Amino acid sequence: MNKEWVLTQEDFDRLLVWLNPESREEAGRKYEEIRCRLIKIFSCRGCTESDVLSDETINRVTKKLSEIEADWTGDPALYFYGVAQRVHLEYLRKRPHTVVPQMPLAAATVETDETEADEYECLEHCMQRLAPLKRKLLLQYYQEERQAKIDNRKRLAEQLGIALNALRIRAHRIRLTVQQCVQDCLAERAAG
Repeated sequence: MNKEWVLTQEDFDRLLVWLNPESREEAGRKYEEIRCRLIKIFSCRGCTESDVLSDETINRVTKKLSEIEADWTGDPALYFYGVAQRVHLEYLRKRPHTVVPQMPLAAATVETDETEADEYECLEHCMQRLAPLKRKLLLQYYQEERQAKIDNRKRLAEQLGIALNALRIRAHRIRLTVQQCVQDCLAERAAG
C-alpha cells in the first residue's frame, strides 16, 4: 500500500468538492456514507483492518482525483468501490497464510486459553509502554459502536484541532506500533 503520498487538507477539500460541488455539508455526508460502506464491504469480506483499508481506498481515490474528476460521470461512490476491489486483492495477497495443525479438542482449548492470556499480557505491556497521550488517544479512538463511534471520533478530532482523516492516520500509526510490540513480545515468550 502507498506509504509515500500523504493526504493534505487541500486534497481533502478537492475530494469534497468532487463529491458535491454545491454543498460542503452534503459532500461531508456523502464522504461519511462512502467510508461507512467501504468499512462494511471490507468487514464482510473478512478483513481485520477494514477501517484502515477503507482509508487507503479513499486516499488512493483522492490521489487520482486530478486525473479522473474532469471525465467522470455518474456517482463518485462507484469509483471508490472499484478501487476498493483492488485494495482488497492486495490485502489478500499480502496477508500471511497460516496452516493450523490438527489437534485434539481438549488440547486446542488449553492452548488457545494460554495463547489468549499471553496476547492479553503482551497487549497490556505494550499499552503501558506508550506515551500517556498516545495511550489515551488510542483508547478513546476505539470506544463506542456504530454511529456513537463516528460521533466520538469527530469530537476527538475537534478536541485535538485536527481533521478527521489526520486523526485516523494518527490512530493507525499508534496501533501499528502496538501491534509490532505485541508481536515482538509474543515471539520473545515463544522463544524463552
